[in-house]
Amino acid sequence: MRPLSVMRWAAHEDGAKMIDRLGELVSCESPPGSLPHLRACADLVAGWGEAVLGRPARRVVRDGLPHLLWAARDQRVLLLGHFDTVWPAGTIRQWPFAVDGDRATGPGAYDMKAGIVQMFTALGLLADTSRVGVLLTCDEESGSVTSRELIERQALRSGAVLVCEASDPAGALKVARKGGSLYRLTAVGRAAHAGVEPQRGVNATVEVAHQVLTVQAFASPAEETSVTPTVLTGGTTTNTVPETATLCVDVRAWTRDELERVDLEIRRMTARLPGAVLSVGGGINRHPLTPEVALPLLAVAQAAAKDIGLPPPDGAHVPGASDANFTGALGVPTLDGLGAVGGGAHARGEYVDVRAMPDRAALLAALVARLLTTPS
Repeated sequence: MRPLSVMRWAAHEDGAKMIDRLGELVSCESPPGSLPHLRACADLVAGWGEAVLGRPARRVVRDGLPHLLWAARDQRVLLLGHFDTVWPAGTIRQWPFAVDGDRATGPGAYDMKAGIVQMFTALGLLADTSRVGVLLTCDEESGSVTSRELIERQALRSGAVLVCEASDPAGALKVARKGGSLYRLTAVGRAAHAGVEPQRGVNATVEVAHQVLTVQAFASPAEETSVTPTVLTGGTTTNTVPETATLCVDVRAWTRDELERVDLEIRRMTARLPGAVLSVGGGINRHPLTPEVALPLLAVAQAAAKDIGLPPPDGAHVPGASDANFTGALGVPTLDGLGAVGGGAHARGEYVDVRAMPDRAALLAALVARLLTTPS
């Protein structure tokens, strides 16, 4: 293993290469669920990983989706991330990768392709990666439906999980994340001619309108629990009383108790209109990432930063969820936010501070080195 004192210097030597790789990866689009794009992106990333780890990736294909796993026999550390983005195919033609001064922009640059580039740069600074596992999934942005079991299984055989999602805009690591729930409420009424005999119908859209106001009341500003109606659909034609309508609901909370409280409230909901039937699908998707599983690793990261001459990073509480929620909920030591410094995730303005990329790679390498030399 390289001496910690030279890791930062070595990472900066790779600075230009990191920007080139980021451009290549951003230009290789990976929209949710698009198998041809995801397979092409997996091919690119698999080659980078094999070069630094000295072992090929195992492609774990679930419902056609190619997740990449480099498992280690004695897995002291698992590096976790995802290569899918929220951006649809063709976005790169309208918004190509670009570097303007210290900022790199492009679809998925911040969330989280720069984190992948930094991850492989960090692994290249380590002489021995035999006890480091890497898992890169391709469905995180769509809920990790096919990858969750794989993530949890690899986390349980690891001493620590380091998640290379982006940091907060100030560079802080993420020690707490809200948990989240997703629901789909379906109202079924009775169709009728809207102009001739609307009184014979049971309007499912009106039923769902009642439920929009009901679910909003389940939020708790005091606990910072949000309950947000999102996608709303209903009806078939403009002259028909809607027979069915649906409402999607997004819930975020800092504690399991709050997620469970809202879950119970939603499952108790009943139809308001005579003759309507209301059903509830979905539920709790991710429990919160809580500080007790992250703060010990934050302390190690702060010591690692000092080892290479960097200011110790702070720890941040952030409302958004990630796959760190899964691993932390298992009680596995988990630290998130070890990826890019920048901002604007899921927005046209998302950007990466390219000046910070070498230092973040060096920090990750120094953190892994400390964990590998700490008695288990």
